[in-house]
Amino acid sequence: MNEIKIGNYIIGPGHRPFVIAEMSGNHNQSLDRALKIVDAAADAGVQALKLQTYTADTMTLNIHSGDFFIDDANNMWKGSSLYDLYEQAYTPWEWHKPIFNRCKERGIVAFSTPFDETAVDFLETLDVPAYKIASFENTDIPLIKKVASTGKPLIISTGMATIAELDDSVRAARDAGCQQLILLKCTSTYPSTPENTNIVTIPHLKELFGCQVGISDHTLGIGVSVASVALGGTVIEKHFTLDRYDGGVDSTFSMEPAEMSSLVIEAERAWQSLGKITYGPTVKEQASLKHRRSLYLGENMKAGEILTKENVRIIRPGKGLSPKYFETILGARLKQDTAKGTPLDWNLLI
Repeated sequence: MNEIKIGNYIIGPGHRPFVIAEMSGNHNQSLDRALKIVDAAADAGVQALKLQTYTADTMTLNIHSGDFFIDDANNMWKGSSLYDLYEQAYTPWEWHKPIFNRCKERGIVAFSTPFDETAVDFLETLDVPAYKIASFENTDIPLIKKVASTGKPLIISTGMATIAELDDSVRAARDAGCQQLILLKCTSTYPSTPENTNIVTIPHLKELFGCQVGISDHTLGIGVSVASVALGGTVIEKHFTLDRYDGGVDSTFSMEPAEMSSLVIEAERAWQSLGKITYGPTVKEQASLKHRRSLYLGENMKAGEILTKENVRIIRPGKGLSPKYFETILGARLKQDTAKGTPLDWNLLI
């Protein structure tokens, strides 16, 4: 699988997971808070911070009834119109540059999810190093073509998409010039539950589309994201806030700084643990071999005496014959007087 470079970071199986903190609307319409989120993300050890680039007018129509009003019983945004929700959640475009500059100062990558072609044009003026397509836009083929035509790495969330729809999206991206593609397994519920996440899809995505894979994780906690690494995920995206109790459109399923720090650490440990297919003692296990069980004399014995179940012990340490020879040596005689605690060796036996 080809490695992908975003900023100063290389993404691929041979590198630690690329962790993205998604700010979304957690700035709560305060640039000062947005910059504090950048600092907290950098302190937590993430490699990237991501914004969402849109306005209410580029997302929907300014209508507050019918199809444009959220009344789903289990929707966390129930009671708002789409327009009002996006008015509350959007990141002012004039904030992008100071946020990106702060990311650069703190040594993390900054990029964004554009939601229409004007957002792509704007982000190109800021020379973003990569793009992300959100799950709800993964069937917007014109948008995917526009982003892919920049030639920059493209990350696509796969929430709700069928294999046929993903095939359309991937083909469109590649035909438009995308050579660096990452697909993120995503469940588009907020929050998601582990049992509805189905991360065994991750290696299947990798096999089907021949690209790097990862997860856009809306579950609570870090378990699902860490598990994704064991299935070949190279990218993890999680929504991020300073404090869930501060509120905000995404706060209930966003990670706090201590949780994000834990995710970065544990995801890297999961990656380090993958290693390679191997059996037998590793180099570092060699010293532990002496603590296995083996065959020892359990009594002081004279030359010519017979070995029995009463005078031979299977004990630690492991300097004697392997326990698998226990029944083989029963009935054998000793060549010489031998003290209790002597490891048995073929040279001791007649």
